[in-house]
Amino acid sequence: MRTLLVKHIKPVCFVLCCLPLAYLATLFLMDELGANPIEWVTRFSGTWALRMLLIALMATPLQRGLGAVWPFRIRRMLGLFGFFYVTVHLSSYIVLDQFFDWYEIYYDLVERPFIMAGMVAFVLLIPLAITSTKKMMRRLGKRWKQLHRSVYLIAALGILHYFLLIKLGWFEPAIYLLVYTLLMIMRMPLTKMLSQVVRREPTPDSS
Repeated sequence: MRTLLVKHIKPVCFVLCCLPLAYLATLFLMDELGANPIEWVTRFSGTWALRMLLIALMATPLQRGLGAVWPFRIRRMLGLFGFFYVTVHLSSYIVLDQFFDWYEIYYDLVERPFIMAGMVAFVLLIPLAITSTKKMMRRLGKRWKQLHRSVYLIAALGILHYFLLIKLGWFEPAIYLLVYTLLMIMRMPLTKMLSQVVRREPTPDSS
């Protein structure tokens, strides 16, 4: 069963990543998006964009902790789905909320820090999405890893965007901040050493 799951991990992951979009489409078709559907779509897509990025960041700690390769197989897909939901999030703001009113969008960028934080995160995500192919990985070599480390900053900006956006009810963004902090701690050298020691420690019946 485990071997079967690992073998089909990519299609399973793809289907799971599409579920929020399917849920959104279902609510739209049933006219169940609430009194302010534009705001609902914008927040829903933004929340899932952040979730996808954080789940993608879990790949390395999971690989080190479990000694498995399957987290790396889906990391790129999760990152691209994160970019997809960010694009939906930004598009709903520009197209549905502002109707391509570039003056108002510029005003929001200048006057609303949460808009600026979100926009910077989106701009930083673009080169990561463009260079996510195997061909670009080979072409960039070591620079590819350096470039893609900016995902840590992007996730932090996403959380900051969320905190600055809301005035009340900080519980959910606080959870994301906690998860992000734990993921960053897991990437520290001491944490890496401890995970390797735990993985190599012999079990009681192996002696």
